[in-house]
Amino acid sequence: MKLAFRWYGEEDSVSLEYIRQIPGMKGIVSAIYDIPVGEVWPQEKIDHLKNVIEKNGLSLAVIESVPVHEEIKLGLPSRDMYISNYISTLRNLASAGVEVVCYNFMPVFDWTRTDLWHRLEDGSTTLIYEEETIEKMNPASGGLSLPGWDASYKEDDLKSLLASYQDITEEKLWENLSYFLKKVIPVAQEVAIKMAIHPDDPPWSIFGLPRIITDGASLQRLIEIEQSPSNGITFCTGSFGAKNDNDLPAMIRAFGSRIHFAHCRNVKRTGVKSFEETSHLSSEGSVDMVEVLKAYQDIGYTGPLRPDHGRMIWGESGRPGYGLYDRALGAVYLNGIWEALRKVKGDGQTL
Repeated sequence: MKLAFRWYGEEDSVSLEYIRQIPGMKGIVSAIYDIPVGEVWPQEKIDHLKNVIEKNGLSLAVIESVPVHEEIKLGLPSRDMYISNYISTLRNLASAGVEVVCYNFMPVFDWTRTDLWHRLEDGSTTLIYEEETIEKMNPASGGLSLPGWDASYKEDDLKSLLASYQDITEEKLWENLSYFLKKVIPVAQEVAIKMAIHPDDPPWSIFGLPRIITDGASLQRLIEIEQSPSNGITFCTGSFGAKNDNDLPAMIRAFGSRIHFAHCRNVKRTGVKSFEETSHLSSEGSVDMVEVLKAYQDIGYTGPLRPDHGRMIWGESGRPGYGLYDRALGAVYLNGIWEALRKVKGDGQTL
């Protein structure tokens, strides 16, 4: 595997200088953040991002993410224009040597939490999701006050967008995803880019919106849409791990050849549809990281792997989930497990 780290560009309070000091760190996961969703990413911006990263002794391992416009998810007539723009962006990324692109197909909202600063017993703060809080809210009536959601939506725009999804069932969303993939994947294969869909986070419906990438059955359906190896998965242990009946090591072994990007994050399930994010340590949460990494070694995984969200520890402030300290600890922890498993296996392979 290739250890990587999420970086939010030159405005990120966590610098590349600090990231490169993490033992074993090789790659950066980033994106272009100032281009409106649906517009083509200019080649010069992509090249600048790559050059800045490489000047700091790291490589641009993954683009996370190239967002999919809502009109593609809704299946509106305008989707063909946005898909064309998406394809142009992929070609530009390929010209810069990008090999993996992460994306998601979640309607309206990306990852969702009910508290970004929940205090744990040890004094650190973390992200949590409580179903009880979600059930008390109705964003269509203006009753939305959750943290971490896209503040670019004005209240009337959000209501209109939610109304547009009233007739979008899970099956219809699958149809729209299939339409997108059948247009995009052949081009991705042509330019040697691996598309890696991120699971829904959390992996169940919120506010009646359909969510479809949630478990092994949905991954099987996904890869059957387009048989190309460019049609792949971002395997996120935090997202899939929030659902009690997801067997993560078994899923990794089942879909190994289609896993192009790995997110390692631990979560502690506190209810059927509630959880809190913890340190990466297996004993702190519901995800056994040793078994997860064993599964990755069993499939011969050589792709990028990054520690995902971290707690805020040691008085650090910044973007919730994306401070330096706890993610760095997570990286070292994952790296240590990987090295130990390699040595026990005795195959002499390096990280």
